[in-house]
Amino acid sequence: MQIVRFIESYFWIFLLAGILLGLSYPVYAEFIMSILKPLLMVMLFFVFLKTDLIQILKQIKDYRLMLYLVVMFMIIIPLLIFLPLNLINRDLAIGILLLTAMPAAVSGPSLTDIVKGNIALASGITIITSMIAPFTVPLLFRLINYENLSINTGEIFTDLLILVFIPLVLSQVIKKTIPGIINRGKNKFTAINILIIFIMVYAAMGSQRDLILNDSISILWKIGALYLISVLLHFIGYLIGKPHNKENKIAIIVGLAYKNNGMAIVLAAIHFHPSILILMILSEFPWATLLAPFRRIIRYL
Repeated sequence: MQIVRFIESYFWIFLLAGILLGLSYPVYAEFIMSILKPLLMVMLFFVFLKTDLIQILKQIKDYRLMLYLVVMFMIIIPLLIFLPLNLINRDLAIGILLLTAMPAAVSGPSLTDIVKGNIALASGITIITSMIAPFTVPLLFRLINYENLSINTGEIFTDLLILVFIPLVLSQVIKKTIPGIINRGKNKFTAINILIIFIMVYAAMGSQRDLILNDSISILWKIGALYLISVLLHFIGYLIGKPHNKENKIAIIVGLAYKNNGMAIVLAAIHFHPSILILMILSEFPWATLLAPFRRIIRYL
């Protein structure tokens, strides 16, 4: 139990370790990259095991708020950020569009818990955005003339359906079949997912180690741009959540600023140019390091 609490409390250590180890000792990176999709499905499976979908939806009685958040998070904000970036750098704009179009992170409820937010609302945001991502992500790339890109939106739709709905259905069936075992193991699921994220970060970093280390100037400005985008998402989330109480505001900020970049890495590895994959991997830097300062700042908001 102490190990589980340590992993959950100091999750950022594991994320940073994945980055550093991937850049230093990329062992069997190609093999691990080949199992990124199954690993992501396992993560979603554990998240859905901890979630009673019916109860979460009952707790979120403000359906107008949820619809508003989904439209803003999954369509409006990604497009508003993409349009000006597209005038500056096409690859950066496409990468940021893919990242911001992702559903809320599967660890969103845990991150919200760490910063003392509304876990039920965070869970609802994670589940609902994950369920509609197979429809909204291909739509966004159609809106920006996807024919000019080396991707197939039909394949993205299929992959997202597999990634999200198989773990969702399987988790609910197993919960009904062996509820006692699931309830006894719930307290370990978040720690397991953190370790899975560590493996995914390690694999992603290791797969592009040489390019990252040999093109340090380009990498540094891309990391800087990703930090700016992440800070901007925190700020936009704060503005959206401003009319709400502090707990709801925190859940909204986390849902917008901490996207499922594991899913983005998987999709980029399968469907996009390697330059987009690099951006998705580099997004691990702000993802892994900004929660701690955010936890301090949110105390005063």
